[in-house]
Amino acid sequence: MINKIVSKYKAAFCSSNGVHIHPNVDNGIQPTSDNFEGGALKCHCRSKIVTVEIKGQSAHNHVCGCSKCWKPNDSLFSQVAVIPRDNLKVTNNESKLQVVDESAAIKRFACKDCGVHMYGRIDNTDHPFFGLDFIHTELSAEKGWSAPEFAAFVSSIIETGTNPEDMGAIRKQLQSQGLEPYDCLSPVLMDAIATHIANSK
Repeated sequence: MINKIVSKYKAAFCSSNGVHIHPNVDNGIQPTSDNFEGGALKCHCRSKIVTVEIKGQSAHNHVCGCSKCWKPNDSLFSQVAVIPRDNLKVTNNESKLQVVDESAAIKRFACKDCGVHMYGRIDNTDHPFFGLDFIHTELSAEKGWSAPEFAAFVSSIIETGTNPEDMGAIRKQLQSQGLEPYDCLSPVLMDAIATHIANSK
């Protein structure tokens, strides 16, 4: 009961301050479910919907401020998690998918019609995150995906039009939701990257 009251208070705070982090944050972060078995991600089209089946639980879920990630309307951040690439399979209308930017390290496959990013994949076998696919769990109707843990590339929202003077309030709001703001990835992931680079030498 207390958690529901806190979630409602936080949602009201977001609305009253006119700051929209992400719907899955502003409306109260849902807890991670134990023994979660995965679900289906669906694009926003009304017909010929692109469907991506995910097996198992996601990991390292977070909100991201970078300019390349797909974000819901009026949201400052996207919400991104990772899964092993072998746990992802496009099951419907794969022909509607196209890569947004072929030069990017993460090839983001988006629906040609509605523009929603269905998943991101890394082809470079030397990349620290090779073997992981990036997904937006909000595209699934199933509940229980891993909850967001932190905020990444927070300062990047300035590049997409956010007033620098608002950044202090935005970081405070993220912290109020339990999402520590970083201008890179979380320390755990940054350590993983540095370890990969060290081992490759």
